[in-house]
Amino acid sequence: MKLKTRLATAFLAITIVPLFLIFICVLALSNYQSQSFTKTYGLNEQVQLLNNNSLQLFNRLTQKVQEEIQQSLISDPANFENQEYLSQLNERLKTHYSYLIVRKHQSLIFIGDESLKMNGEKFFEMLPENAVLNSSLAGGIYLDGDSQHLIKQMDFLFPDGSEGSLFIVSRVDDFVPEVKSMVIEMFASGISILLVTGIFLTMWIYRSILKPLGKLQVATKKIRDGNLDFTLDVETDDEIGLLCQDFEEMRIRLKESQEEKVQYDRENKELISNIAHDLKTPITAIKGYSEGIMDGVASSPERLEKYIRTIYNKANDMDRLIDELTFYSKIDTNKIPYTYSKINVSQYFKDCIEEVGLDMEAKGIELGYFNYVDEDVVVIADAEQMKRVINNIIGNSVKYLDKRKGIINIRIKDVGDFIEVELEDNGRGIASKDLPNIFDRFYRADSSRNSSKGGSGIGLSIVKKIIEDHGGRIWATSKEGIGTEIHFVLRKYQEVIQE
Repeated sequence: MKLKTRLATAFLAITIVPLFLIFICVLALSNYQSQSFTKTYGLNEQVQLLNNNSLQLFNRLTQKVQEEIQQSLISDPANFENQEYLSQLNERLKTHYSYLIVRKHQSLIFIGDESLKMNGEKFFEMLPENAVLNSSLAGGIYLDGDSQHLIKQMDFLFPDGSEGSLFIVSRVDDFVPEVKSMVIEMFASGISILLVTGIFLTMWIYRSILKPLGKLQVATKKIRDGNLDFTLDVETDDEIGLLCQDFEEMRIRLKESQEEKVQYDRENKELISNIAHDLKTPITAIKGYSEGIMDGVASSPERLEKYIRTIYNKANDMDRLIDELTFYSKIDTNKIPYTYSKINVSQYFKDCIEEVGLDMEAKGIELGYFNYVDEDVVVIADAEQMKRVINNIIGNSVKYLDKRKGIINIRIKDVGDFIEVELEDNGRGIASKDLPNIFDRFYRADSSRNSSKGGSGIGLSIVKKIIEDHGGRIWATSKEGIGTEIHFVLRKYQEVIQE
């Protein structure tokens, strides 16, 4: 759920839902209290406590007692001079929040409220005269003084012929306890509904907004402190969840970048160590032979020529190492200068083999060349860089030739839309555990390197980079003790005929 949808839902939940629940609660409580009220006071019909005003409510409360009094006034009016009878009747009215007043002529013979006996002159003066109200059950008059009263008047004649009036008085300036209780219950229910709704929304917002933000804050502090070894786990799909997902991707990339930097620093240190070791060997040789010449050790022309040739070869080795290092820096910054052109496969590799063959012959290594492609097959490649590929692969093979008679075979094959170059040697081979890594930078199967093997460990990684930049692919197969085969493929160039 999107964040704006959550906020809209929260707004509706905090406004409409509590109002709806409070409305339902009010209806339920009102109906329950009304039924209970009707049953408790024995009313003829159910009273809706919220729909009736206080006058109607008190009128109905005393209606049943009023009916009984009306009948008694007709059948036995003498009872209304009996104080004991009037007291019993008054006690019944008190349970209905009313009391009784009986008047004979202008004299009050019974007052059911103790407070009026002490200070009720003003109230008594407000009582209506005889025959002001009829004796209907629905009749009544409202008196508004210091307090509000509903007066029900029933006029009758005493047995001696004297005029009498009976008043049922209800104080209507206050709610009956049932109504008070209902209002309190409604108020408590409303507060409870608001609290429950607020708690629910708070938990919902906390889980969907504040909790992910808290996790994001903790993750930010960890990154600030340099700790990238954690996982930001937020499963929501809203804006905050997407933000956390982006943050987690950033953390992963930062960690990968950090690991790459550590690996890069380690490789650079290894490169410096390798180059330093490999440069030390020819420098030591050059220094030694130069001292021999200066000290007159090379006394004969033959020995002098040998010393000078050795110095020259070692200088060439140093030049090759420096060239390799320079090219590596270009690889590292993706700034290899390529000059692509159409190359005839058959002629190009034939020339390469003739050039390399002289050096192999001087080293006593047998070089075989087998071409299985047609004379007109062409590829798009950088001739100089492809020559570097061939030289690096052959140079690597020469380092690890351990047989008395070294053999290197080069085969050029036609494989459909590609040509495949296969360079095979009869060296000591590569262990299966090392084979997947031989094209990685600085990786060396022989970790106990010595000066005779040398090498910076980046020759084959350079080869892989060049082949991949040409859109090709390179791989190796090997058997320990038998030899190694390096394979790479290049796509053929095909003319597109416009129709």
